[in-house]
Amino acid sequence: MALFHYTRRFNENNGYKSLGSGRAEGKIIGGNLCTLNLLQGTEFMPDLTDTILFLEDDGMTSPETFDRDLQSLIHQPNFEKVRGIVFGRFQIQSKMEEGLLEKIINTKAELKNMPIIYDADFGHTTPHLTFPVGGYAEISAGENIEIIIKKH
Repeated sequence: MALFHYTRRFNENNGYKSLGSGRAEGKIIGGNLCTLNLLQGTEFMPDLTDTILFLEDDGMTSPETFDRDLQSLIHQPNFEKVRGIVFGRFQIQSKMEEGLLEKIINTKAELKNMPIIYDADFGHTTPHLTFPVGGYAEISAGENIEIIIKKH
């Protein structure tokens, strides 16, 4: 017996976008940013060394909350060893617009020289891909945007 009924709405994606340029390889860590931040200060918080972060958030977030949660993650041990970030698309309810996301990312000095891809199809939007936490990815940001899952 189903507890709820959910109708998926497919939202067209006009392609991934990037900030900065460059290539990076690393261990895949991530998920919902708000949930990941709940692990901070616990034995369950993953080591961020040599990682590609896959981060997304749901419709209950707002640009202000996302900004605060991202900054909190940046303050975690070994964040300076993160090699790149892939951000999933935001649900419409979050009111996160492309220009606002870029503005938030550009205010973070720690992200300045890092390849960043956004509007990727994972998280709380449809369609979405599943990425293997603990696997290994290579990303390329700039003119040619690529996400390659090398090991899972």
